[in-house]
Amino acid sequence: MGHSTTASGPRASAAAPDSASGTTAKTPGTAKAPGTAAKAPGSTAKAPRTTGHAKKPRQEPKGASSTGSRTSGSGHAERVFLVQTAFAELGGSAHGPGEIAEFTGLDDSVVYRILQSGIYQRIFERVDRGLYRLRTSAAQLAFTALDHRLDGAQAVLRDLREATDGGLAFLYMVAPFSGAQRQCVDMAVGDSDLAELGMTPRDVLSVTRSLRTGASGRTILAYLPEVLQQRVLAEPVPDQAGPGVYRDNDALVASLAEVRDLGHALGYEECMAGWNSCAAPIMWDGSIMGAVLLLKLKSVMPVAPESLIEATKEAAAVLSRYGAARPSADQA
Repeated sequence: MGHSTTASGPRASAAAPDSASGTTAKTPGTAKAPGTAAKAPGSTAKAPRTTGHAKKPRQEPKGASSTGSRTSGSGHAERVFLVQTAFAELGGSAHGPGEIAEFTGLDDSVVYRILQSGIYQRIFERVDRGLYRLRTSAAQLAFTALDHRLDGAQAVLRDLREATDGGLAFLYMVAPFSGAQRQCVDMAVGDSDLAELGMTPRDVLSVTRSLRTGASGRTILAYLPEVLQQRVLAEPVPDQAGPGVYRDNDALVASLAEVRDLGHALGYEECMAGWNSCAAPIMWDGSIMGAVLLLKLKSVMPVAPESLIEATKEAAAVLSRYGAARPSADQA
């Protein structure tokens, strides 16, 4: 069996229900007091900061102004949001003020004050000397934001099943408590059940939750931050994986580039022998949230036809629109 690919490259395999980014640029490292006027072009003065690596250039938050007309309240709020976002994008369990300052382009002292205030507001917590992390209350905010976003997903999956002559349609989302795994949250399989597909409970809990196996797993992995990708690449291949699973990390990484280029992944017996698949990403506000998977027997679908690929991508696009931010009244 070959390795799974997207539309080009060597074939691989797939599986069982793979289942059961109008702003103003800001010079890196500069910090502007809230409400003050913008610096004249060519100015190099900046607040002193601790030594360390050069800051990463970053884009001014949307809506920022270089005229100095912003209120101090809104400027402070943007900095707070930058610090919160840094925890998510840096990965890992805990970070110090210097690391966050370098990542965000904010001054160390500004970051430190935000972290200290956030402890009092129950946004952050200190886990060790000089190390902080988000409190678990951040998870509650995420669950609230996701509430009702996928209402209607079952209808989308049923339409996909009908459009692909009885293909088995699955909805996978990034697992909320693992960060680098996936879980099946909905499916449209008609009268079929997992036992008929040859999927045991053990398969569901091992093979199909790994992001390095299956079209849907690799689709999600392709859009995750590099720090999470490296975490997945360090994991062993599940023992129950199919004959087409990627075992070589270089080949796996190359397949992720194809997923991003083509907008879909094709899997050939990756999770389980005898099943091929197609998956497309679900993106909400530029972040990967999950994937739509279409599964068919290898005997019925030795190669995925273009019509099936397009139907899968359309289903994922519909679910992506479900989670996209709506323009506010003043933007409309």
